Amino acid sequence: MRIAAIGCIHNEVESLPLLLDKVFSNNPDILILVGDLTDADFIRGFNSLDIAKIFLEEVKLYTKNLLVVPGTWDKELIEFWERENVSIHGKGKIIDNFGFYGFGGAKTPFNTPYEPNEDEIEEGLNKAHRDVETCEIKIQATHAPPYQTTLDIVSGKHVGSLAVRKSIEKFKPNVAICSHIHESMGKDNLGNTIVINVGKFTDGYFGLIEIEKDKVKAELISLI
Repeated sequence: MRIAAIGCIHNEVESLPLLLDKVFSNNPDILILVGDLTDADFIRGFNSLDIAKIFLEEVKLYTKNLLVVPGTWDKELIEFWERENVSIHGKGKIIDNFGFYGFGGAKTPFNTPYEPNEDEIEEGLNKAHRDVETCEIKIQATHAPPYQTTLDIVSGKHVGSLAVRKSIEKFKPNVAICSHIHESMGKDNLGNTIVINVGKFTDGYFGLIEIEKDKVKAELISLI
């Protein structure tokens, strides 16, 4: 199985056809969006739901297997993703015996629409993991990066989520995907878990996870 992970589109849907075409040239079976599809600034006449519908229609050209957690700007889309049956926000889904679970949102200094506190994130990930706890291969998806890694640094300070880190250490997923901190995109490890900050998709980056039997590989890929 191949899984592509993207994040932080920030309303830039005009670049989606070209970027998604490049992503799906790698033949992923599943696409995961780890938040911030939207932003504060919209194209005139558009709102967050319009952006979500455009994104969904583009993705449907390539795959029916989409999974989503919301970012800090995506509060208004939480119910939409639930209705479309693509949400893994506070829940888990099993696809071909692989377990996918997650929780979105993150803290910022900007008072964005969706900033759950650490207790809410921890509780949400605990609840989500229960849906997939019997799976041998598990993928965790969050918007926030785990605290005190190479993936959560802004101006020399670690600003990630302790709850996300605790969840990785507790549940030991094979791979944990995040975004949010664009300048700290990259790859790290927490124990045996590969952690990838997929960065900003519209800058030309995505994560690619390959699972073959019990072997799991994950890399950050540049489309530039």
